Amino acid sequence: MSTILWADDEIDLLKPHIMFLKGKGYEVVTACSGADALALVDEQNFDLIILDENMPGLTGLETLQRIKLVSPHIPVIMITKSEEENIMDQAVGNKIADYLIKPVNPKQILLSIKKNLHSDELVSSQTGNDYRQEFTRISQLIGEASNVNDWMELYRLLVHWEMQLSATETRMDELLDMQRKEAATAFAKFIRNNYADWIVNPQAEGRPLMSPEIFKTHVFPLLDAGEKAFFVLIDNFRLDQWAAIKPLLADSFNFREELYCSILPTATQYARNAIFSGLMPKDIASMFPELWVDEDSPEGKNLNESPLIATQFERYRRHCKFSYTKINDSAAGEKLLREFSNLLANDLNVIVFNFIDMLSHARTESKMIRELASTNAAYRSLSESWFRHSSAIEIFRRIAAKGYKIILTTDHGTVRVDNPVKVVGDKNTNTNLRYKIGKNLAYNPKQVYEVKNPGRLGLPAPNVSSTYIFATGRDFFAYPNNYNYYVQYYEGTFQHGGISPEEMLVPLITLTAK
Repeated sequence: MSTILWADDEIDLLKPHIMFLKGKGYEVVTACSGADALALVDEQNFDLIILDENMPGLTGLETLQRIKLVSPHIPVIMITKSEEENIMDQAVGNKIADYLIKPVNPKQILLSIKKNLHSDELVSSQTGNDYRQEFTRISQLIGEASNVNDWMELYRLLVHWEMQLSATETRMDELLDMQRKEAATAFAKFIRNNYADWIVNPQAEGRPLMSPEIFKTHVFPLLDAGEKAFFVLIDNFRLDQWAAIKPLLADSFNFREELYCSILPTATQYARNAIFSGLMPKDIASMFPELWVDEDSPEGKNLNESPLIATQFERYRRHCKFSYTKINDSAAGEKLLREFSNLLANDLNVIVFNFIDMLSHARTESKMIRELASTNAAYRSLSESWFRHSSAIEIFRRIAAKGYKIILTTDHGTVRVDNPVKVVGDKNTNTNLRYKIGKNLAYNPKQVYEVKNPGRLGLPAPNVSSTYIFATGRDFFAYPNNYNYYVQYYEGTFQHGGISPEEMLVPLITLTAK
């Protein structure tokens, strides 16, 4: 039973209201003044407090301030005859739970109580009922998805329900997880059947927008229209992470939201370089060998992004003044803010944020980070917390203040892996857990998407007999040597490079300043 404290200097006139609440199962304790209310708060625990604003002695606002000092967790509903805006402002400023204008009827008060005391359980109940009704439809959509638009809509739906259910106590997470696995299996089959056609024939019917076309379709039109723009890429950025940070930007921007399809491998060296160059990896390696870094090279795989952007502008004969900034830590973000005015002379400013990618790798290597990001929901929460408290959000606000548009996207997403698949390779085989390149790979072809002719799929071949294999769903590649240790170390980590909706269907958002 919930216990409510109701403080009003005319409490005797409210007996019908109090009896109504008691009939609904609430225990109601009354007080005739602010001082009495404070004394009762010191003596016993209350789940909610109702305060009259206009009481003799301590006013409702003064009582509210003192209650918030000692019991900030208790929701307080204020009831007043006054409609003065400054009183409302003070009440809201003191984190009032609700504000009701007299005269109020019992059902108004009951609604406010339910909203503040029972909203979680009511939302959980309704969310559970809604998902149960959607379950069959989602299963049908998984079975019927036949083109990339179907898959994008289905993926949006699955992300929506994951976020809804993770925020409630419905106990239906396992049911949704089952559907996500079913969808991942069907999506992998869809990619096996269609990906090669998309690469070989860019005009293929139903082909999605892919990494090399991002600048041509979303950046060039803005520049051609004489607009100055920012292109912001957050590495390893998934649709659910965008949904988590979107509310933080809603006051400053309007959004046009799309998904596009990352190329394979869904890894920085390939997908991000394809975005910035406007080319498939094979073409980068052949046309600009000095800018392509082979898998076995100790050199960083994303060191040539600014020169690659320049080659794309030159190839399309666009004379554009642009900047490129990579932000790996808070110091780099603060430096960009200090020098922000210097960016305003450019037609385009490209900013790359690496935090989420660093978080993904840190989670693999650090036991503490594993505990902090043990689930998709926790991983998403850390991403939102980073954005909220980092220089990133202030950079976005500065851009909004100048009225510039932002193209926000990523090169690929990431997936939480939990199913090891054995593969054998020689010492020259790359280390990524979601894709392998080698000339002597041993694996079960039924468990992977294999590419024996890399050039046909726009991929460079280090050797004549090089083969690419891609993990699907939540699989990750494990070597037979030290197999148990390897599996234990990497199971439950976030990886990228392979085939899953999380890695391949990624956000592409146009933000327009309000």
